Amino acid sequence: MVATRLDESQIEQRMSGADMADWHRTGDVLRRSIEVYDFSTAVNVVHDIVYHVKTLDRHPEVHIRGNQVSFVIRSDGGLTDTDLELAHRIERAAGSHVRGYA
Repeated sequence: MVATRLDESQIEQRMSGADMADWHRTGDVLRRSIEVYDFSTAVNVVHDIVYHVKTLDRHPEVHIRGNQVSFVIRSDGGLTDTDLELAHRIERAAGSHVRGYA
């Protein structure tokens, strides 16, 4: 999959949805921490994104600490459509695993 670099307005548009509200952007880096029910659920969240990581050929940094899962997505040269798509897919995959999810 060939990634297309996004300009500032495209990034803002793709991050404006409710599902991206908990993602934080600093320059060309996206970050999200998720609180889940327990450690095994944290591992399940990571397992649930493996397909998307492989399909999009993007490899986020993933950190698990107890019931917290943190994701960092970064691209050299600017964020791409693939980076933002991965963030959206992580959000959907995390879904009901997130503590406090209604």
